[in-house]
Amino acid sequence: MRIKLNRDQLEILLDKAKDYNSICGVDEVGRGPIAGPVVSCAIVMGGDHIDGVKDSKKLTDKKRRELAKDIYSRAIAIGYGIVEHNIIDEINIRQASLLAMKQAIDNLSDKKGNPYKCDLALIDAEIIEHDIDQIAIISGDDLVYEISCASILAKIFRDDIMIEYSKKYPEYMFEAHKGYGTKKHYEAIDEYGLTDIHRKTFMKKYYEQRNKSNR
Repeated sequence: MRIKLNRDQLEILLDKAKDYNSICGVDEVGRGPIAGPVVSCAIVMGGDHIDGVKDSKKLTDKKRRELAKDIYSRAIAIGYGIVEHNIIDEINIRQASLLAMKQAIDNLSDKKGNPYKCDLALIDAEIIEHDIDQIAIISGDDLVYEISCASILAKIFRDDIMIEYSKKYPEYMFEAHKGYGTKKHYEAIDEYGLTDIHRKTFMKKYYEQRNKSNR
């Protein structure tokens, strides 16, 4: 089964999902940045819903990390997928995002590190190439609890990667903008050039515009 739903069709998702025993939520972060990887998380949750869980973009870093403690403690299984900048340049960001989601599902493991297979994947907005049954829903990261949990963990995971990169490339302030194209980030690129982790295909339009303005 592969179904794609609009945000106002949540009742269909709830009706279909009740026929499955083990359900994972899947989301990715990092489509927009001009540097660093795209990261996905797949998660199977247990226990009661955690208050305050919603789309990671609507939460502060402090709140995300507070919620993550409860998410980790109640999770039955977690998997991550990481697709690096060079692969993004090769296959484009959408395909890289779909690949990261597939990896996350394949990497699901329980708290003892044992591989874990679920019956149904609830995915934010996308259908992926995988044999698992899937329901994609627009704005799923804000509407579906399991996807929201995945969104929070994926965001923290990627942010921590970029914070580590900031130690290697301190001039670029990755710890602040996490690789997004902020004014300070572009100023650093103008002064120091591109690093090994920049997405070269994302920079073409910027360089074209800069070259025009310099004529």
